[in-house]
Amino acid sequence: MTNIDSKILDKANAWLTPTFDTSTQNQIKELIANNPDELKESFYKNLEFGTGGMRGVMGVGTNRMNKYTLGKNTQGLSNYLHQSFPNESLKVAIAHDCRHNSKEFAKIVADVFTANNIYVYLFEDLRPTPELSFTLKHLNCHCGIVLTASHNPPEYNGYKVYWQDGGQLVPPYDNEIINEINSLDYADIKFEANEDLIQYIGEDIDNTFINASVKKGSLDQPNSSRDNLKIVFTSLHGTSIKSIPETLKRAGYSDVNIVEEQAIPDGDFPTVASPNPEEPAALKMAIELANKIDADIVIGTDPDCDRLGIAVRDLNNKMVLLNGNQTMVMMTNFLLKLWKEQDKIKGKEFIGSTIVSTPMMSVLANAYNVECKIGLTGFKWIAKMIKDFPELDFIGGGEESFGFMVGDFVRDKDAVTSTLLACEIAAYAKNNGSSFYNELLNLYTEHGFYKEHLVAITKKGIEGAQEIKQIMIDARENPLSEIAGEKVVLLEDYQSSEAINLLTNDKTVIDVPKSNVLIYYTENGSKVALRPSGTEPKIKFYISVNTDLDKVADFNTTEQKLDAKINNILKDMNLI
Repeated sequence: MTNIDSKILDKANAWLTPTFDTSTQNQIKELIANNPDELKESFYKNLEFGTGGMRGVMGVGTNRMNKYTLGKNTQGLSNYLHQSFPNESLKVAIAHDCRHNSKEFAKIVADVFTANNIYVYLFEDLRPTPELSFTLKHLNCHCGIVLTASHNPPEYNGYKVYWQDGGQLVPPYDNEIINEINSLDYADIKFEANEDLIQYIGEDIDNTFINASVKKGSLDQPNSSRDNLKIVFTSLHGTSIKSIPETLKRAGYSDVNIVEEQAIPDGDFPTVASPNPEEPAALKMAIELANKIDADIVIGTDPDCDRLGIAVRDLNNKMVLLNGNQTMVMMTNFLLKLWKEQDKIKGKEFIGSTIVSTPMMSVLANAYNVECKIGLTGFKWIAKMIKDFPELDFIGGGEESFGFMVGDFVRDKDAVTSTLLACEIAAYAKNNGSSFYNELLNLYTEHGFYKEHLVAITKKGIEGAQEIKQIMIDARENPLSEIAGEKVVLLEDYQSSEAINLLTNDKTVIDVPKSNVLIYYTENGSKVALRPSGTEPKIKFYISVNTDLDKVADFNTTEQKLDAKINNILKDMNLI
């Protein structure tokens, strides 16, 4: 007991009251007696909303995902809904992923909503996150919840909140809801369900969603080109197995080869170290299958099916994993090209991206005479763009972390429709004597060769959070004037909402919500961004460099030069 901080002990003792069930109390007593370090981690703060909602380790305590933290959030959200929509019959939709406790958590959330006289559409089993966004709008709900922790380790779970437009919470709603939640005590939670207010949904919604995905993601091309494309797909033990194979089938793809060892949903993700399609190791089994059967394209999705990783054959016929920026510019360019061919670009269209993604998105927008809107990290900001500018048509958009959105029928990153679009591009290219990879190189020759690199440093726990905080403080107090021999000409600080021209000392206001991000731009067009993650105990460094690519034959030599440039930046910033 002497090793436990009194404030931590006070917070833990508050959970040893009749408000909390016997199982919870017993677990806390065990922590107090035998594991003070875990007790501290469990109670030193409250779980907070980040760029992707609330996400954390499962367990007892205020800093853990459990029935009480979920219940308090849902009670606060219920109160807010009644305040925001007085005299309306409130409706919410709830989905969940494959993680441990996700189904149970979803039912707890449903129970609290119904105890507050709110009608609930509850998916009967796991479903992809983009289907929740679609369903919310399709059923005219006031909000939606999905229980998921995306690609986090197995001990995590999460709680994402979606608003009426189908997008995730954004200001002012998020802060207003958080204030409502913080005003509550755990004893205020209503757990007594009204089962009459729960409607279980499933196959009918699936069919509608899949048909909409086929319509939005399909191109006008002969089915013979689809028959000629050999696809390998892995769900990485997640929810996409519910939608993507059927979507590809309905779109006309007959040669889809599923990695069967990874097809069964499993919250332990037994065949991968991390179910993250950003990691090459996650697609190892899929690429092995692709090499065995000579497939053209490999696609893997994260557990909640909002992000996708793509591998295609390079000029030497070797399978290579593309990064999120590469897939984003390929999909965006293809959509822009299609809109132009259909004479749909009238000067009132836009694409969306984020501040840490490739600058090539703005280059593409200029080439096609459309606007490129840049928001903070997280797809909720792209969804907000669609809502804020109803007079503009949204074509598509993405971010570097392997997410993309085709049109606005889903208001979040959507690996279902994006998977289909990627296959359509690959089939179209192959049918015309090219390939997905070759078309990417053609894009570089036309618009410039942009190459990005991400360094993510993990800092866990209380001390880790403090280290990350100090890194950002140091970077602000001692800003870089030069990076790897290149003079820094512009510094953007999204926390102070200020951009400083370091050549003239002129300052301009950054017109986006405040965020803990610093971005340096050099005289030669290099870009380095520093950003603590909103959902993981990490600080991320995003690097972008670029140069001209005269012809495809020069690709390897030019890439080596850009790799060397990135390496110099990493050394200069002590990141390697």
